[in-house]
Amino acid sequence: MKKIASDSTYSSVANWRFKKTLEFLSKHIEGDEKILDLGPTNPLSKLMNTSGYQVDNTSVKTDLDLDFEVVKNEEYEILTAFEILEHLVSPFPLLYHSKAKKLVASIPLKLWFADAYWNEKDPYDRHYHEFEPRQFDMLLEKAGWEIKDSEQWKSTTKKIGFRPLLRRFTPRYYIVYCERK
Repeated sequence: MKKIASDSTYSSVANWRFKKTLEFLSKHIEGDEKILDLGPTNPLSKLMNTSGYQVDNTSVKTDLDLDFEVVKNEEYEILTAFEILEHLVSPFPLLYHSKAKKLVASIPLKLWFADAYWNEKDPYDRHYHEFEPRQFDMLLEKAGWEIKDSEQWKSTTKKIGFRPLLRRFTPRYYIVYCERK
């Protein structure tokens, strides 16, 4: 298992999620394979690089709904998509056309007690989809991926209230490891 880097500058929930993601990634991915991480450079992709992975990110200017040519690059053996696919209007073409042989992706799960996340001020900070695990599985399978492993995680928020209490008992995140069929 790879050594997992950490960073004290992020919230405890973000650090917990990053750690869980890196642990899952290290179960399936070696450090010598080139990774294309969807979305601009972010705290998690920086931690992946610090942990020894070879990670490139897509440009901040790339609209992955309209321009998914970047995933057709055969240079990358692995495609990662950590909490980005829910922001796309149509993630299917991107997943279908990817030339990567492996995929590791995570999503926030649809919660029956909370509306979909929608930031009125930032058009890129909205969830067009909030998947249930079976919906996400169907999307991946239809796009040509075979799910080899998956996990669901509950939130670790320490906030007080009805929703935070429900989040302690309801899975909030779903991560999958897939290989091309």
